[in-house]
Amino acid sequence: MDVNQCGSYARDLKSLLGLGSNPVGVILDDGTRPVTNSVLVAGYRYCQALMRARRGEAVTLEPAGIACPAAARAFGFKGLPEGLRTGNGLVSFGIVSNPDVGKTMFEHMPRLEERRVKRIHLFPAALAERVPDVIVVEDEVERLMWIVLASLHVAGGERVRSDTAVLQAACVDATIIPFLEDRPNMSFGCYGCRDATDVHEGEALIGFPARLLGPITDHLEYLARKAMPQSREKGAFSRLAKAAG
Repeated sequence: MDVNQCGSYARDLKSLLGLGSNPVGVILDDGTRPVTNSVLVAGYRYCQALMRARRGEAVTLEPAGIACPAAARAFGFKGLPEGLRTGNGLVSFGIVSNPDVGKTMFEHMPRLEERRVKRIHLFPAALAERVPDVIVVEDEVERLMWIVLASLHVAGGERVRSDTAVLQAACVDATIIPFLEDRPNMSFGCYGCRDATDVHEGEALIGFPARLLGPITDHLEYLARKAMPQSREKGAFSRLAKAAG
């Protein structure tokens, strides 16, 4: 897939599903893949930078400018602060009552090697100037369901698994896991992103390797011919309601 195909597929994916915001392309730049038309942001969490990209901007995060310490560790930018490393930070947030639980959650966090990534570029995938590593989509659960079904078809019918700690939904669940494991991953969201961004109560996230954007979109076109409109029409429910009525 070249950059023009990436943009075309991203536009089609948004149109086919009726997404309310842009699919986001993410480049985990090791220093060899610069993006020129991007605004360097500081004091932003990763999920907040993702929000700006969903809204149409191209932004770049560097180690010194990322505001979330958990995301900074996940991307290999910095070590965990003491409060998170011991689990006491999650107790203070009211997330867990036992610090050992919080400690284990961070010990099991998928993460990149330290200094593997120099900066992170996030942009509307439709406007990509480089082919991204990962595509992240945040929207209503029903719309994401069709992406999961399309990815299942691309994988030959193998069941799709999801991995989450209900922490770090945008950075770990929707970006790092798809990047490291080369597969789609879903997340219901997390305490942090729901506090820090405009994600709605009924919205969730999915990330997948950018190499799957074309095949997933191609099968979404197939689903849009029959399965998608029939499901959304709720014909079986209407018949049940009529019979009960």
